[in-house]
Amino acid sequence: MTDTPWLTVLGLGEDGLDGLSPASRQVLERAEVIMGPPRHLSLIPESNAERIEWPVPFSDGLPLLSKQTGRRTIVLASGDPFWFGAGSVIARHFEPGEWTALPGQSTFSLAAARLGWPLEGTLTFGLHAAPLTRLRPHLAPSLRAIILLRNGAAVAELATYLNETGFADTSLHVMEALGGPRERSQSISLTEALLGSFEHPVCVGLEVAGTGRAFPKASGKPDDIFETDGQITKRPIRALTLSALAPQRGEHLWDIGGGTGSISIEWLMCDATLTATSIEPREDRAERIRRNADTLGQDRLNVVHGTAPDGLSGLPLPDVVFIGGGLSEELLVWLQSNLSIGTRLVANAVTLESEALLAKWQDKLGGELLRIELAQASALGPRRGWKSAYPVVQWSVTL
Repeated sequence: MTDTPWLTVLGLGEDGLDGLSPASRQVLERAEVIMGPPRHLSLIPESNAERIEWPVPFSDGLPLLSKQTGRRTIVLASGDPFWFGAGSVIARHFEPGEWTALPGQSTFSLAAARLGWPLEGTLTFGLHAAPLTRLRPHLAPSLRAIILLRNGAAVAELATYLNETGFADTSLHVMEALGGPRERSQSISLTEALLGSFEHPVCVGLEVAGTGRAFPKASGKPDDIFETDGQITKRPIRALTLSALAPQRGEHLWDIGGGTGSISIEWLMCDATLTATSIEPREDRAERIRRNADTLGQDRLNVVHGTAPDGLSGLPLPDVVFIGGGLSEELLVWLQSNLSIGTRLVANAVTLESEALLAKWQDKLGGELLRIELAQASALGPRRGWKSAYPVVQWSVTL
């Protein structure tokens, strides 16, 4: 760890030097190296500092930055580098004593000020390097959101996506080059967005409206939002299973026998800090899990085509494990032998053989054994009666 940071991550607005504090100007004047995208470099005047254009993809710039160790180096970033910006990546790559940060005014703050929207009640998304499907779990009438997009053409792509999901009445507030001399703001319809031309950098404020389907916030999302071949944990059982899994911030889930991926996808929907790996032995189902995750805005789901326990070796260890398929004595022995103390385990069983196995292991390790029996009203001749589903036995335990 060095006494004085050699690296400064500097938040720069579209007004260039005009928007910098005296302290930021001083750091910039003393720099020996200035790294940043071409657009950011063009916003500051020439100096004696060496200029290095940050390459694409972003990760390719980190080795170049590492070579500057010991030289007074500035990395230029947009606005607040730690709000969907480069700051967090750089902070992970270098030791705390090596770097410091001087954030500027964020695009989100500028956009909220132009629109008169309270930021605490407005969702913010950085989609300049992420798919538009990240919006899907949140789309609902009356939603307000501010979105960073990768370029002007993405405005039309956003309009197309909103139309496809049934939110064609959404109002778009397109804001270009906020805070600089090229700033332009306009409120337009989806049709106008499709026909318009917009310049980077661009952000969009959404006021969502339309007849599109809004997903419920509770666990147990509707079965029909998932593409499935019939192998799916049905909504009521899924809600009880998510309750038993009890997701907490930052935890990682193994979903063994993923089927449709409904458990791991709903797990990810609970909180943005959660991660998950779905392990599925059938290739066609693994591909279906991937499609479901992408469509429902959970593209960060890791899908593994493999059989447990063999396919588990080498994976990052989980905090929580769900067994929805492939339950066996061998698997339970492997999990007990290889997982950390404190790992939570939930297993669902339908067959008598699987029930007996869970009863045996519950007697061995403890935990809670729950039998879930559900029935739905259905036609019974000219009247109605109860049609029972197969009962599910659920075992929950902390190793």
